[in-house]
Amino acid sequence: MNSKDDQLKVFITNRESTCDECGENLGHRAWITLQGEKGAACLTCADLDHLVFLPSGDAALTRRSRKYSKLSAVVLRWSKPRKRYERQGLLVESEALEQAEEECKGDAKQREMRRINSAIRRDELDKVYIKQFSARIRELYPNCPPKREFKIAEHACRKYSGRVGRSSAAKALDAEAARLAVMAHIRHVETNYDDLLAGMHERSEARMMVRDAVAEILNNWQ
Repeated sequence: MNSKDDQLKVFITNRESTCDECGENLGHRAWITLQGEKGAACLTCADLDHLVFLPSGDAALTRRSRKYSKLSAVVLRWSKPRKRYERQGLLVESEALEQAEEECKGDAKQREMRRINSAIRRDELDKVYIKQFSARIRELYPNCPPKREFKIAEHACRKYSGRVGRSSAAKALDAEAARLAVMAHIRHVETNYDDLLAGMHERSEARMMVRDAVAEILNNWQ
């Protein structure tokens, strides 16, 4: 299997394009390959027009289609908001896709059951983690309002949030991670910080304006 860097790539353009080999105007959102100094080539000139497109989304189907296809290409498109190329799917041989589809049908139930069990297990682990993190908050800030530690932990540890509760330090129940989570809660819930942001204050300025109030409440909760 090809490594990520040496995979054949096809790009969906965001502007009018012309094939540098046959000279055909490919229009907007053309599918092209880049061939160094030779420039852009349409799929016909690149000998890829016999392949079929498999959109991203089904990992098992994608993996198996690539496995059975002697020739495949990753399809990419530039994302302006994220300023990077994002994968749209694969071009694969039609026979390979058909073989992969049949194989996926054969074990669809088993794969779905594994997916469900994994999701349940992740959910159970997260519940245990949130319970542990809330207990750590209560230990460090025994005077915080009743049951507030659970609210803080649930917010800080929300999946895919990028919040402090998802950090490795927090998962080790580090005191500093707990402090940051509690401070964030105080800032948003116990002060007028959100009102200041809504009033178009810069974040740094708004934090400075509520800094003393946050510190006082944090101290009272200890």
